[in-house]
Amino acid sequence: MQIVILKNSAEVAEYGANIFIKQLQNKASSVLGLATGSTPVSLYQGLISATKEQQISFKDVMTFNLDEYLGLEGTHPQSYRYFMNEQLFDHVDIDKANTHVPPGDAENPIEACVGYEEQIKAAGGIDIQLLGIGRNGHIGFNEPSSGLMSRTRVKTLTKATIDDNARFFAEDEYQPHLSITMGIGTILDAKKVVLLATGENKADAILATVEGALTASCPASALQLHTNAVLVIDEAAASKLADRDFYKHIEAENQKLLERLAK
Repeated sequence: MQIVILKNSAEVAEYGANIFIKQLQNKASSVLGLATGSTPVSLYQGLISATKEQQISFKDVMTFNLDEYLGLEGTHPQSYRYFMNEQLFDHVDIDKANTHVPPGDAENPIEACVGYEEQIKAAGGIDIQLLGIGRNGHIGFNEPSSGLMSRTRVKTLTKATIDDNARFFAEDEYQPHLSITMGIGTILDAKKVVLLATGENKADAILATVEGALTASCPASALQLHTNAVLVIDEAAASKLADRDFYKHIEAENQKLLERLAK
């Protein structure tokens, strides 16, 4: 894994946005794997700005989101389809027919999961997958104990995840305890994976992901198996890493090499 440690959340978002901007500049018809949550919002703002400045275009892009609450229609304000429309799709030149979010309102969610995998395969696979990480190391809604080669499926959310997300729901509002999520194996199939993490509350999860054992107890540790995974984190999220100074040194040397090769 490539570990990039930056000062703060603003630098993390800018770095992550630049990865996606370069991807779209190099391949206009990219297939993007997208994520929801608070961490990607600033990255999406960077992509919106780049679109308005005509640095990139989404008109030939196809997207697949990681997950969705089971039982929520796409028009529900807490659905991830609604989130993506609000935070990205409504502000760029993308054809929404080319945007895919797992169908939380599917009559047969089991069949819908199989269909989602087939859609990704038909699109040629995901070129670059964006991830956040939960405090318990979950990626997508792959909670601890998830199979490391799992595919898109229905998952039960842990109490910790439900509690973390409760702030988005009114006290008397229905909050789903089930989701549809890409599996860890689905995520690992992406040609490139970019995980963003900021804040001290993610430090334990990042420690387990980077320096811990490969284990279903920390789903994100599966990224150790990926040949092109980039973790972009701030100082707070990196605070418990034993080798953080070495990771900074590696990244500095890598940048020197890339600059020399570019000449």
